[in-house]
Amino acid sequence: MSYLIAGTGSRGLRKQRKSFGFTLVELMVATAIFLVIGGAALTLFQRHASLFGDQQSQVALNVSMRNALALMQIDTVNAGTGYYPGANISSWPIGVTIINNKAAGSCYTAATNTYAAGCFDQFNIIATDPNTPPSHPDDGGSNCVSTTSAVLFATPPTGTTLAQLAADFKAGDQVLVVKGDGSQMTTTILSKDGSVAGAKVKLQHNPTAADGSNSGGNDPLGLTTNPGNKLGATFCPTDWILKISPVIYSVDTTAPGDPKLTRAQNGVTSVVADQIVGFKVGASIWNAATATSNDNYNFDASTYAFDYSSIRSIRISLIGRTSPLSSGQSSYRNSFDGGFYRIEAISTVINPRNLSMKDN
Repeated sequence: MSYLIAGTGSRGLRKQRKSFGFTLVELMVATAIFLVIGGAALTLFQRHASLFGDQQSQVALNVSMRNALALMQIDTVNAGTGYYPGANISSWPIGVTIINNKAAGSCYTAATNTYAAGCFDQFNIIATDPNTPPSHPDDGGSNCVSTTSAVLFATPPTGTTLAQLAADFKAGDQVLVVKGDGSQMTTTILSKDGSVAGAKVKLQHNPTAADGSNSGGNDPLGLTTNPGNKLGATFCPTDWILKISPVIYSVDTTAPGDPKLTRAQNGVTSVVADQIVGFKVGASIWNAATATSNDNYNFDASTYAFDYSSIRSIRISLIGRTSPLSSGQSSYRNSFDGGFYRIEAISTVINPRNLSMKDN
């Protein structure tokens, strides 16, 4: 009887021992293994999350720059077409002007990875204001007038009253005075609002020089920089007075950490792309001596004497970057300027419709 009881007790004890679970040592080993594997997985996730973020930023930059270049293509391809409702100018004298800035070491600060305005070009596409009807210069008779005086008188086209035409011109507006056949032109800035004077509209402006050139702030687009740009100062009642509404592409460096490519027209400035660190515009020039176009693109307008009438095609180059990181956030440095960000570059060649590659 005692034997049976003892045997039963042993089996019960063995059953109790089997239901105890993990020992403390086993639990500590399992926890350590879990921490090692979990830490490795978390580290791997963090690395891939960073890489994914970099990749997404670079893709967004690439798309932004392509969109910016496409917009500039649309604007540039129509440069110099001379289309203006109500005016038929057979040979439009100028399509674009380029203000090249020669990048110097002082325009880039390596310590802060910032760029100053002198690092970037400015690209001006000459267009006219479609809301201001074309008018004719008028001296009250059949005589021609000179822009060397401080006043132009204009006659409105059929269907436009004197008051309506006068209201379209404001102080600070830039006007283009051009021959009916496009053979000569000049430009100036209005010093006062347009006003009605008898049977004409009076336009007071800053006088041009005798050769049609203008200086200082009276020609911000550089239209009259070179006499080769078909300049003149005498215009007749068959010629045209047109209000200019240029499209201006430039880089705004007001926020040093984010240089922005902007598009300005009619007093409205919009941001085309953020984080632009390179914007250069070059031109292929017609060589009258050899009757050929230069296949190399010149990125210094002064070397072809600012003769914009000789431009045959435009090359635009953009360089952008992803948002800058600090040294603690990333160990990556690009080979362009050594900054903690990715770099993308893109360029294109544009042929304005009024210009061809192999003729004059």
